[in-house]
Amino acid sequence: MASEFDVIIVGGGAAGIGAARRLAAHGTSALLLEASARLGGRAYTQNLGGYPLDLGCEWLHSGDRNAWVDIAEASGFPVDRSDPPWTKAHPGIVQDEEGQAAAWRAYGDWEERLRMVAAGSDRASDALEPGGTWNAYVRAIAGFMSGMAPEQISATNYLAYDDASTGKNWNLPLGYGTLVAASLPSSTTLRLATPAERIDLTADGVAVTTRAGTVRARVAIITSSTAVLAGDAIRLPAGTEPWREAAAALPLGRNEKVFLEIGRDAAFEPDSHAYGDLHDARSASYSIRPNGWPVIEAFLGGEGARILDEEGPAAGFAYVSAELTALFGSDVASAIRPIAATSWSRMASIGGAYSCALPGRSDARARLALPFEDRLFFAGEATHPQDFTTAHGAHDSGQRAADEALSSLSKRRRGSVRAVS
Repeated sequence: MASEFDVIIVGGGAAGIGAARRLAAHGTSALLLEASARLGGRAYTQNLGGYPLDLGCEWLHSGDRNAWVDIAEASGFPVDRSDPPWTKAHPGIVQDEEGQAAAWRAYGDWEERLRMVAAGSDRASDALEPGGTWNAYVRAIAGFMSGMAPEQISATNYLAYDDASTGKNWNLPLGYGTLVAASLPSSTTLRLATPAERIDLTADGVAVTTRAGTVRARVAIITSSTAVLAGDAIRLPAGTEPWREAAAALPLGRNEKVFLEIGRDAAFEPDSHAYGDLHDARSASYSIRPNGWPVIEAFLGGEGARILDEEGPAAGFAYVSAELTALFGSDVASAIRPIAATSWSRMASIGGAYSCALPGRSDARARLALPFEDRLFFAGEATHPQDFTTAHGAHDSGQRAADEALSSLSKRRRGSVRAVS
């Protein structure tokens, strides 16, 4: 393994690739170390049943200002700008329209009360209506958004994302993960299945120890998830304890998916949506026949995702099958079959879905984004001030960290010239 580079990037997800793209544009040599056997991190498209299904991030949120849209179109990836499925309720089920409207109003009222809570306890659960009829629904939606129960969510942070979102949610028919993995510049040296085990500062740069040996560079960009940073998988230099503490204040929530194939003709409307039990905080959000494919995607957050994480995929399949049967009738059981379930929380190199600031700790994002000794730079969705939980937030944080690294390299070169002269 080559041992000298300008920059070592730790992590090959959207942030690492965003950093690599910026460095490549400036002609800076970079080595990217990825712990797993593939690129993309939490952006992962897998061909299942002949369809490119996104097991991780799927939607180009705030599409009208999402950097991946321009990258996609420049690379020849089609972008679907039509309304997402959740705006189109499936017509083939009996809906409690009054209940749905009341549940949605309750969620909106909760969001409004968050503004008052943010100035006080900052605990999102304090905005729940005591004994509220629709609290389970609010909990489910909060789980989709943050992967956490409201008791663990910073109201300030929740609102920061909500206020910054443009509400444009676009789709990549070939898969978000496909795009992210295909976007690494050819000039970047890549080492897959090579986890960083230790990072040290040296007299003139950094040294990163891996199972394949030690590599050296002038600076490093670390894009590992907060679960990894807060744990002991990577040994960081002395003095980085505040960064680990900031990562611990931004734990990864639980969000998982279950995919089912529609095995025979059934009355499922393409590109439509259904929601499970309005009174169950574990309920899933169902994307039905996305892109016209004979597939149902169940998205579970918070308490719903806990079923998969703690009881395994069989329990997850059983839960969503029961919900679908309740929605569509008993004939559904013979019309669908499971094809995949995710397990992000069990993945050692990631450890969960996306970051959620704990109550009173929204400042941890800025803390984690600070450079260390002008040689270690931190990126990842958790470091973005408002676009956290997204692949475009991760990408943009990688570009920011790359700019910081480039500035450091430039200062060192100027210092070297002055020393010689």
